[in-house]
Amino acid sequence: MMDIVGTGFLARSLRPLAGRHPGTVALAAGESRTSGASGADFAREAALLRDVTKQCAASGLRLLFFSTAATGMYGLAEGPGREDTPVSPSTPYGAHKLALEEQLRDSGVDHLILRLGHLVGPHGRDHQLIPTLLRQVREGAVTMHRNAVRDLIGVSDTLTIIDRLLAAHRGAQTVNVASGYAVPVEDIVDHLARALRLEPRKEYVDSGVRYAISTEKLRALVPKVAEMGFGPDYYRRVLNDLIAAGHA
Repeated sequence: MMDIVGTGFLARSLRPLAGRHPGTVALAAGESRTSGASGADFAREAALLRDVTKQCAASGLRLLFFSTAATGMYGLAEGPGREDTPVSPSTPYGAHKLALEEQLRDSGVDHLILRLGHLVGPHGRDHQLIPTLLRQVREGAVTMHRNAVRDLIGVSDTLTIIDRLLAAHRGAQTVNVASGYAVPVEDIVDHLARALRLEPRKEYVDSGVRYAISTEKLRALVPKVAEMGFGPDYYRRVLNDLIAAGHA
């Protein structure tokens, strides 16, 4: 049975896999705020990773660790962000996650590092992208960064990918888990507004980064990804599923 550390959105999303993959510990209790987190918050996550890593080392367990493939990690990359090329994080959050990746690699513990796109599913935290946009759409005014894009991926597809990556057990790996299609945030807002039959006012901030996430390695490791319908309109299905399930 897989041990899940954490109680938040990611940990709850992983529960369907709890009965599988014995010998694996999923660390899903880290800092999830991409902005606004303090140095103390980052230090607590680093300490938690050290503690869980020591436990895994003592018991011969594999550690599943969640990093980020979003703007903070790949915002400055030339071309789609890849796992096998050096990266220059563009935010404190991205730098923090990259440092934790290195901390885990240096530990020598068997591990799987997943750099996640923007996960969409039930019970998302208020500070996360889609819950924030939904709240603003309902309130009648949405603030967005001009030119900003986001790569959305549904929880159910993410679980399928994680399940297959853990089952394959190809040793220590770092893998991007995303759709591979970065969508303008304005398109996401427009889709939510249409689905909810609302017409919020749009307010723009003159900043925002365009980036892309490479899924070449993911597709090689998990051939089923080719059947998941990832493409330019995939985000619409993910948002529609969320709304239809009554979690929007």
